[in-house]
Amino acid sequence: MSTELLTWRGGSGPPLVLVHGLMGRGSTWSRQTPWLARFGAVYTYDAPWHRGRDVADSAPVSTERFVDDLAAAVADLGRPVVLVGHSMGGLHSWCLAAQRPDLVSAVVVEDMAPDFVGRTTGPWEPWVHALPVEYACADQVFDEFGPVAGRYFLEAFDRTPTGWRLHGQPSRWIEIAAQWGTRDYWQQWSSVRAPSLLIEAGDSVTPPGQMRRMLEMAGPRAAYVRVPGAGHLVHDDAPQRYREAVETFLATLPENSG
Repeated sequence: MSTELLTWRGGSGPPLVLVHGLMGRGSTWSRQTPWLARFGAVYTYDAPWHRGRDVADSAPVSTERFVDDLAAAVADLGRPVVLVGHSMGGLHSWCLAAQRPDLVSAVVVEDMAPDFVGRTTGPWEPWVHALPVEYACADQVFDEFGPVAGRYFLEAFDRTPTGWRLHGQPSRWIEIAAQWGTRDYWQQWSSVRAPSLLIEAGDSVTPPGQMRRMLEMAGPRAAYVRVPGAGHLVHDDAPQRYREAVETFLATLPENSG
């Protein structure tokens, strides 16, 4: 079944599916799942090319492939889901909401925007290619990524008897990011009708002004929160502010508003 792509993390009732960002994994949401479980049955999802170092997937990289895979994962839950997406996961969540409104009841988009056209992965590629396949100890991961992202990647990587191993192929991760520089997703965003929450990091990776433009385009169906001082991983860098924003939003949804 497609629901094998989802991992239940607690709770019951209306389903919430947490959709990770590029180089992430469902296991990185461990600090959010306990409080989210108050709002329904919480599931995490692992996207293609993020399911383990040795999981082969020869399909061409495309946003459409990601969205179709996410659709297959949530369809078997039998009712519309709230998609809580970070970065790449936010993009795929709103694209699915546009394509299959019957599957999505609401969307949370964390630090992602529709238009990176013209940007390239060139400055980023040498660093990604230089990442070791395996880290021998946790301190090496923290030295590489810092305290917040280091904890995140320790949860994402494959655990082995000898350390922590990359859970995918860097060449594929670069392909995924490179595609965003060749197309925009404004049309998909404008087609979303589900209630949406936009969360922008103070130190955002998104082009300036785009998430506010998303709010303006969406009108009353959307809310927007900017978190000053937070980096791209808002949910881990400013966890209390992130929680307040998401809980407030979820409480407004029909299934939670009494």
